[in-house]
Amino acid sequence: MPVESSESSQGGRGKGVGLGLALVSALAFGGSGVAAKPLIEAGLDPLHVVWLRVAGAAVVMLPLAVRHRALARRRPALLAGFGLLAVAGVQACYFAAISRIPVGVALLVEYLAPALVLGWVRFVQCRPVTRAAALGVVLAAGGLACVVEVWSGLGFDALGLLLALAAACCQVGYFVLSDQGGEAGGRAPDPLGVIAWGLLVGAVVLTAVARPWGMDWPALSRTADMNGTPVPAAALLVWIVLIATVLAYITGVLSVRRLSPQVAGVVACLEAVIATVLAWVLLGEHLSVPQVVGGAVVLAGAFIAQSSAPAKGSPEPVTSGGPEREPSARGTAA
Repeated sequence: MPVESSESSQGGRGKGVGLGLALVSALAFGGSGVAAKPLIEAGLDPLHVVWLRVAGAAVVMLPLAVRHRALARRRPALLAGFGLLAVAGVQACYFAAISRIPVGVALLVEYLAPALVLGWVRFVQCRPVTRAAALGVVLAAGGLACVVEVWSGLGFDALGLLLALAAACCQVGYFVLSDQGGEAGGRAPDPLGVIAWGLLVGAVVLTAVARPWGMDWPALSRTADMNGTPVPAAALLVWIVLIATVLAYITGVLSVRRLSPQVAGVVACLEAVIATVLAWVLLGEHLSVPQVVGGAVVLAGAFIAQSSAPAKGSPEPVTSGGPEREPSARGTAA
């Protein structure tokens, strides 16, 4: 077999594996809300659920943090920012939002982050953006108007929407910090190390904020209601920690290594679709036809905004500077 054909075949298999991992990551991240909301409705404070998620994942990832302990000396600002925004900020705001508004709506609002990144690039970095990216922003904004049904006088909880927007703003910090982490080329910090240390930083911050010593610990030994079906609270917590956090981050990192950042970021948009469908099936959170159409438009806008970014170093206008899922490529969200 010719060498070129063999390399092409290996590259095709690598991309196939990468797409599979990206889909697993989107499915895992998308399942966090439907597992967390029953715990919140069972009496746990949203911040306590976030603390349990982050602290549990930090314990699981602790060996990787020890292995990459030199990162704490070399990139303290990156790790602190990643822990505060990408871990603590995104998840705390998202979980607080889903305690007040439907899971699908909260995640769709959070996916305005690519559009908000354009504002950072255009007005903070003073770099031009493509027309396609601007079109993506317009579509995303219009779709969001349908999702929240603005014609009905903002039928959703205003604070819940603000919290979802805050989660989107924290994701902007995630994009920006991850882009800075990837500019070091061969000296870029290992993404698994950044995730592990980010979880540790997030756990420390959330411990001070959530004060888990006042949590209703017995609630974890009871059952939670999932649309009429009793489910052990401990099982939901295990899902959130191991599947929706640890597995989601690791598969996301591996997918970014096999795919281009743009492709991995576009596949990550499926998280919103998966979360909405799971909330519909498992929690009975039915969305109206205009909301479903609006959600599709939001995702289309995010797709256009992310996929229209040129390669780094290109003199062409940019969008988000490479919105990837994991650190040193893009990094994640909810």
